[in-house]
Amino acid sequence: MKLTFWGAAQQVTGSMFLLEADDYRLLIDCGSDFDLDEIGRKNRYDEQKSVFPFDASLINTVLLTHAHIDHSGNIPNLFKEGFEGRVVCTEPTLSLTALLLKDAANLHQKRLNARNGANSKKKGKKKKDVPRDYFVEKNVIEALDNFVPVAFGQRYRIADHISITFYAAGHLLGAAHIVVEVFENGEKKRICFSGDIGRSNYPLLTDPQEVPDVDYLICETTYGNRLHETTGSPSAALADVIKRTCVDIPGRLIIPSFSVGRTQALLYTLNKIYADHKFPNLKVFSDSPLAYSSTKVYQRHVRLLNKEARSFQDDNDMLFDFDNLIYLESSDASRAISNYNEPCIIISSSGMVQGGRVEHHVEANIGNPYATILMIGYASEGTLGWRLLNGQDTISIRGKQLPVLANIEKIDVFSGHGDQNDLIRFVKMQNPDKLKSVFLVHGEQQSMADFQSKIQQLGYNTVEIPLRGQTYEL
Repeated sequence: MKLTFWGAAQQVTGSMFLLEADDYRLLIDCGSDFDLDEIGRKNRYDEQKSVFPFDASLINTVLLTHAHIDHSGNIPNLFKEGFEGRVVCTEPTLSLTALLLKDAANLHQKRLNARNGANSKKKGKKKKDVPRDYFVEKNVIEALDNFVPVAFGQRYRIADHISITFYAAGHLLGAAHIVVEVFENGEKKRICFSGDIGRSNYPLLTDPQEVPDVDYLICETTYGNRLHETTGSPSAALADVIKRTCVDIPGRLIIPSFSVGRTQALLYTLNKIYADHKFPNLKVFSDSPLAYSSTKVYQRHVRLLNKEARSFQDDNDMLFDFDNLIYLESSDASRAISNYNEPCIIISSSGMVQGGRVEHHVEANIGNPYATILMIGYASEGTLGWRLLNGQDTISIRGKQLPVLANIEKIDVFSGHGDQNDLIRFVKMQNPDKLKSVFLVHGEQQSMADFQSKIQQLGYNTVEIPLRGQTYEL
């Protein structure tokens, strides 16, 4: 049996791992690589003459840990290049992946239209080359027809010698740790792919589920050398910010947030705050059509949420809707709230303030000393969110240089990733005397190195940090 690391190897994004057992090929995750820019991806794909470094038609089955695009975003391209098998995931992952892939397809179409210009259809006008990794909605629909949902805890046989089981990972609705059992040469081998590991006591989601003993563990390391900074409950942390920024002063609170997962945790927490703290009638504007659709998916799957969320649902009928919540669907409605002069809260994507409607809200309020921009998650270096967090006096938005007069704050209670302690807790589910190897993925190189040292001190001696394309015999 062979395991090859084709993505998230010494980097954070692009999760993709190829497991070969006899003549059966399993691809675990098939994510978009955001660590490379568009030129870097083009050069790689041109060199490979494909989006993938392998023949897509030879893959038998894809296992998907969760819906986020850095884990699912290249699935339509796999079908475009000849894959004819199934994509196996949980039911909520199927629903959320459908939304995210269709959103990505729409973005690709808009970029293609912009690249080719308004007159691209005129006779004699040559269209620019289409990037290999771009897909359209038709490709998404074709892919989704081949998704197979499987319940948590249900042992599912995908071949005579291979079975899989999904265990709840937290992090996102439907997210899973996947345990693969392979019978080879009369011997049973178990491999666990962590996916993204959630954190304990996160709004809405259950805690990460315990995984049985395995022989090999593939473990993410996004927060391999970091601890979450904000202490206390999400409700207390958010209520404190609202009181200081919208109640004590007549201000405006802008919260950049990812549409899938993070926004639902925010809306649920705001619903609880409004029920418990009796804040004044502050309007809350949720400005993301994708967030609105994702929230409906969360509401449909209440039975998979944690006990507190289910109890809140029983007592209040709705997890997310409350009197002062307004969903903004059109771009015109989004721009119009710049003229709303009362204290309010605006939640908009994207979380790193890189593209999306939130850029407009930041641009409109960055010069307002009565406005606060609250960052609630990680922002990659170079993004507008990263520049705000690093205290720059001026920032450039849409070609305009603007002074930063708004207040910039940060809390990390809404980060869906487990920190170093959560990752250690996950690894320690395994007996160090029985676990043959740990493979560290999905993290920055320093994070991986620090986490490798940390778990080696706990007695896990064989801890590998694979390179992209590196193959191991299991």
